[in-house]
Amino acid sequence: MLIYKIFRAGEWAAFQQDTETAGAPVDLADGFIHFSTAEQVQQTAAKHFAGEDDLMLVAFESEGMDTLKWEPSRGGALFPHLYRRLMLSEVQWAKPLPLAGEIHEFEGLL
Repeated sequence: MLIYKIFRAGEWAAFQQDTETAGAPVDLADGFIHFSTAEQVQQTAAKHFAGEDDLMLVAFESEGMDTLKWEPSRGGALFPHLYRRLMLSEVQWAKPLPLAGEIHEFEGLL
């Protein structure tokens, strides 16, 4: 099952350069890397990235990801949380996440 992480341009560039990441500031503060499922990612974008341009939507295969835990979060829904550094080699694909006004356009991405 694919899971998704939204990266800001600087975070994505650093991840590509370093080939691994401990995540965004929120990930570092919480002690794990936040992901969303296909059903959750649009709400994640609206809640945490509203109006932000220059984002990348990056997909990862959850199966076989060690230290990945499904934990309750927003509204009690289970979200995937990774308790280790994320490796660039785990990226399945990365696509720009376009912004139309204040809303991110996911059509054709998932």
